[in-house]
Amino acid sequence: MATLFVDKLDPQSGTSLEIGTSGDTITIPSGATLDLSNATQTGVGGTMTPAFEATLTQMTNPGDATFFKGNYNTEVYDTNGCYDPSTNQRFTPTVAGKYFIYQSANFDAQGISNFGSCKIAIYKNGSSYRQSYFDEYNNYYSYAKTPYLGTVVDMNGSSDYVEGYCFFNIITGTAYRVTYGVFGGYKIIT
Repeated sequence: MATLFVDKLDPQSGTSLEIGTSGDTITIPSGATLDLSNATQTGVGGTMTPAFEATLTQMTNPGDATFFKGNYNTEVYDTNGCYDPSTNQRFTPTVAGKYFIYQSANFDAQGISNFGSCKIAIYKNGSSYRQSYFDEYNNYYSYAKTPYLGTVVDMNGSSDYVEGYCFFNIITGTAYRVTYGVFGGYKIIT
C-alpha cells in the first residue's frame, strides 16, 4: 500500500472528483475528523422513517377528570403505513430504533371559571410513558390551554406501539372540548 501526501485534491474544471471504484471501501481511521459543516451533503445519513403525523378531530365533552384517547384520526402523512387512523389510532413502527414522538391538543373549557387542569400523555404499549400538564390551581386566568409534549421512545420494530391520550378536569360547565392537536413521530436512530 502506498501513501500519498497532499494538502488538496481538485478535479479538472467542469468534472467531478471520484475516490475509489465500485466495490471499494473508503475508511476514515479512528481519531480522524471528516468535517462536512460547510459542504453540500447528499447521500449521507439515515432515513428518518417510518414517520407519521395525524391531526385531532374535535372532541366535545370527551370525559371529565379521566384519561381518554385523543381522536387523532386524520392522517397528514404515513410513510410506511404504520399508523392506524381508525379505532386504534396508534403508531406501530416496523423498524426497530429510537423515535421522536410528539403530541399537542387544545383544551377549551368555554369559560374562565370552568378550567381546572389538562394533560396530554404519550402511552407506550398501553401505559403512560410521558406527560405534559397545565393546572390553573383555582386561579381561573384562562379558559384554554395547549400543552405540547415531545420525547424519545425506544421501539422494537414489531410489537411496540404508541398512542396519544388526553385528560381534562372541568370545574364547572358542560360545553368543553378538545381540538386543534397533532400526534406524530419519526425514527431518529436505529
